[in-house]
Amino acid sequence: MDTKPPTPRAVLVGIQTPEVDDVAHAGSLEELGRLVKTLGYEVIGSVSQRREGTGAAAVLGSGKLAELAAITGGTGEVASMAVRPKSKARQRFEEAGGAPAREEAAGDAAPRPEFVIVDHELSPSQIRNLERATGAQVLDRTGVIVEIFHRHANTREAKLQVEMARLKYVAPRLRESSGGGGRQQGPGAGESTLDLDRRKIRDRLAELKGQLEAVQRDSDNRRAARRDQLRVALVGYTNAGKSSLMRALTGSEVLVQDKLFATLDTTVRVLQPETRPRVLVSDTVGFIKQLPHDLVASFRSTLAEALEASLLLYVVDASDPTADAQLDVSRSVLREIGADAVPSRLILNKVDRLDAAARAALSERYPDAIQLSAHRPEDVSGLRLSIIAFFEAAMVEEVLVVPYARQALIGEVYESARVLSEDYDETGRVLRVRGLPGAIQRLRQSLAAT
Repeated sequence: MDTKPPTPRAVLVGIQTPEVDDVAHAGSLEELGRLVKTLGYEVIGSVSQRREGTGAAAVLGSGKLAELAAITGGTGEVASMAVRPKSKARQRFEEAGGAPAREEAAGDAAPRPEFVIVDHELSPSQIRNLERATGAQVLDRTGVIVEIFHRHANTREAKLQVEMARLKYVAPRLRESSGGGGRQQGPGAGESTLDLDRRKIRDRLAELKGQLEAVQRDSDNRRAARRDQLRVALVGYTNAGKSSLMRALTGSEVLVQDKLFATLDTTVRVLQPETRPRVLVSDTVGFIKQLPHDLVASFRSTLAEALEASLLLYVVDASDPTADAQLDVSRSVLREIGADAVPSRLILNKVDRLDAAARAALSERYPDAIQLSAHRPEDVSGLRLSIIAFFEAAMVEEVLVVPYARQALIGEVYESARVLSEDYDETGRVLRVRGLPGAIQRLRQSLAAT
């Protein structure tokens, strides 16, 4: 017997402000739907309204609010201060991030949606007002993104980062439980349940910060060891095809899924076929519109791969109607951490989905961009040659003499530079090499050390 719990159902809500055109608004709602599906929910419909802003008490106007309430089975009224009692499943969602079991309305032919997902960041009071009017649980865009990160984090560092961001999101949205908000007895006497919960969050954040700093010191040390190596970082909007391109360039079995934020943890692999010196390729966490600032701050270590790279490859899904806006988001996030100064190349991916006219239009708009499909080997080979050419332009040739007493350094030379010729004289092995100036200088220092 199949005991799989029913799929939670959700209805989307979007506000189209004057500065947002129809294409961008439709694209944003579509993206929200994909985020919600990534959580494992079923999207059953959407409600959209043109308004001057998103600051209304219940976000929507009274007419649209009534339309939404008709879908969810709510009253459409926000005046009542009576808060719908929470089920135990619903409490577990707020406390641990799990999805509550679906509560079907008695007598309904089809179960009502349990979630209202709003394509904007909401204040705690707006969330409460919408919940009173709709009788459903309300999540905003930020809450959905934080929850996806919470579920997809795999490494210890990513889990610590996400938990910190999630607690910072939850803290201002805590409310007294319907079971009573009396004062505590014993330790912490005089604190309400709400005060105690907030203090626990502050203590946990302090604990997580210490643990994360220790983990990131190890990450910083690993990156420092790669400092003189040739490093390429793939950056861009979530689901732009970075992981597929990473797999194609390096032959690695990195996770490739048609899901938003399938990759949260940084992956570093060697460009294949391998070059001398080696080129390291990093796949980084994807960006998204309205990416919460706490997540940007928490993923400092992951984003540092972009900041410390020698070359950034901005990967864009060229087949997406909102590709220009997605590129702007990526550049904005990298500008925020100071990575906009790193040399970069624009990669227009998924052009196999476009016709000749669309590709020609892209060439006119982005004449310096590289158009490719990560699934076409000839395109990937061309990108590999472009990467190598970029590093070649910065390399210099030098002659290094490795004394016979220091032959153990030969491996380091071959690892750090490309050996063009090899000869011998009375002092040692004479190598003519080509490499980056920093790597050549480091080799000279190693050879000069006694």
